[in-house]
Amino acid sequence: MLAEIKGLNEECGIFGVWGHSNAAQITYYGLHSLQHRGQEGTGMVVTDGEKLKGVKGEGLVTEIFTEEAMAGLKGKAAIGHVRYATAGGGGYDNVQPLLFHSQTGSLALAHNGNLVNADALKCQLEGQGSIFQTSSDTEVLAHLIRRSGFSSLKDQVKNSLTMLKGAYAFLIMTETKLMVALDPNGMRPLSIAKLGDAYVVASETCAFDVVGAKFIRDVEAGELVIISDDGIQSEIYSVASHKAMCAMEYVYFSRPDSNINGLNVHTARKMLGKQLALEAPIEADVVTGVPDSSISAAIGYAEASGIPYEMGLIKNRYVGRTFIQPSQSLREQGVKMKLSPVRGVVEGKRVIMVDDSIVRGTTSRRIVTMLKEAGATEVHVVISSPPIQNPCFYGIDTSTKEELIASSYSVEEIRQIIGADTLTFLSIEGLLDSIGNHDGSETCGQCLACFTGKYPTEIYPNASGLYEKV
Repeated sequence: MLAEIKGLNEECGIFGVWGHSNAAQITYYGLHSLQHRGQEGTGMVVTDGEKLKGVKGEGLVTEIFTEEAMAGLKGKAAIGHVRYATAGGGGYDNVQPLLFHSQTGSLALAHNGNLVNADALKCQLEGQGSIFQTSSDTEVLAHLIRRSGFSSLKDQVKNSLTMLKGAYAFLIMTETKLMVALDPNGMRPLSIAKLGDAYVVASETCAFDVVGAKFIRDVEAGELVIISDDGIQSEIYSVASHKAMCAMEYVYFSRPDSNINGLNVHTARKMLGKQLALEAPIEADVVTGVPDSSISAAIGYAEASGIPYEMGLIKNRYVGRTFIQPSQSLREQGVKMKLSPVRGVVEGKRVIMVDDSIVRGTTSRRIVTMLKEAGATEVHVVISSPPIQNPCFYGIDTSTKEELIASSYSVEEIRQIIGADTLTFLSIEGLLDSIGNHDGSETCGQCLACFTGKYPTEIYPNASGLYEKV
């Protein structure tokens, strides 16, 4: 996947269905549509109303859920997960859903996001006798639920959720119910749909289209939804001070055919590109985008500027995953295997290259070099987001400032490093104008921490005091 060479990765995607005779098959297709959110591992747990059964492994959806594996997953409900390892690292044990058995019943957990106080909670729980089976922050919730003093599962879950800090979208399944929870700031997308009489939940609405489900609504920040054979019920377990949806969901992570808070992602990215054209008017011959997430922004830039859009870069979709790159020369070759310039389009042309972000700068430098080697006379790089100067603690794999080129170098210095003729980043104001969702707060309904250093939650334990809480 190109995400592997861009240096920015989302942690995972979750999918669930309740009340369908072929829940496992529906979940398989749902997870396949969310594969872009994580390629390191995947899993699924089903319930037949009496017991939970799961299959998981390290690999892609099509690799893990073989015909033989699917044959053993019979039930009326299921939850699934695709993982990109950040908190806790990789490994089979950390692949979700996590499945727990006890004398009082079973529990399966799937999580998108990252708990910033997981280490503090683990220390507290271990002091009380808990023994953790994984290094995943997700397991913390299971221990909190088990140790809660409340009698009903709903109250146990509600109480446990209030102890968590960070970004989280949870699916919690027992033999008889599916519980859906979103953090009080609504930092990750999560939506509900209907498929006949069944309910479907997913990280992105594109999964609904794949399985033929009809979108109902987004899960609200701080909301707990309980789905069972008796229907669906909902309550707010925690009132958020302000919403803070991750802005990078619009810029990069989500599929273009998904909708977030009622806004289509492709449309949002086109607006980002149009805003870029206003902020960075450039004399050039062609506009091209870095596949795939930057194509929409490139089209928007071309429309607003009047400069024709061309496919100047082609992504090879049959490379597969590359895990071993022992030398710099092989890493360079890996980029060329996954991305190629179209000489007939860029040769002798002044090229505007639209990309969604610059994280470490290495990929941008390689792409600019490839375009110039293919004959581009000028390469002007425009980025459809502001400079990423601060680490993300909420489920994206940038946890230190040292990883981020914009935290150490000016725009002009970055331009020189990547070899572009010009370099322009979208302004924060332009980003907000494009994706909207203004709610009157400092974040305007978005988490902008990677751009501004203002975090919507406290950061535990080391980073508190280094970064400002909104």
